[in-house]
Amino acid sequence: MITSTLVLGGARSGKSAFAERLAAASGLERVMIATAEAHDEEMRRRIARHRADRGHGWVTIEAPIELVQALRREAAATRILVIDCLTLWLSNIMLAGRDVAHDVNDLIDALRHVASPIILVSNEVGLGVVPDNELARRFRDAQGRLNQRAARILPRVVLVAAGLPLVLKGPAPEAF
Repeated sequence: MITSTLVLGGARSGKSAFAERLAAASGLERVMIATAEAHDEEMRRRIARHRADRGHGWVTIEAPIELVQALRREAAATRILVIDCLTLWLSNIMLAGRDVAHDVNDLIDALRHVASPIILVSNEVGLGVVPDNELARRFRDAQGRLNQRAARILPRVVLVAAGLPLVLKGPAPEAF
């Protein structure tokens, strides 16, 4: 059974690789909706490495801000959508000065009605020290609330640490 899943973890925890393995095991056409933007050479290398690591068999859609529109456009019963990641999307909309509450509400509504199984990748940002500036604290709080809302509506939530998945909610994936 293909189950929509929220995959949480810290930086370099293995969450993206785990999400990609889940998608591959589905047997459906795999669509990566990427939210990263390459503002510098290091980020361009990261994005290229992620694409190379995924290999062939993926359709990649770049949606750093217009995630909801990409979800609605790309969803189909024959596809599984991987969104990597909610953390970058949220930071993109905050830095663009958009209405965070409105955009998050639109995303949650789209997730409730999308015609594809979805795997959301997101950072668990609340485990570290309290940020030293107001923007970083607002981001941390907004990310925590977004993760909670996604976790409430998706049937499965998995935390990945050190490359190891821990199912927090829902059925264990058949393919780890």
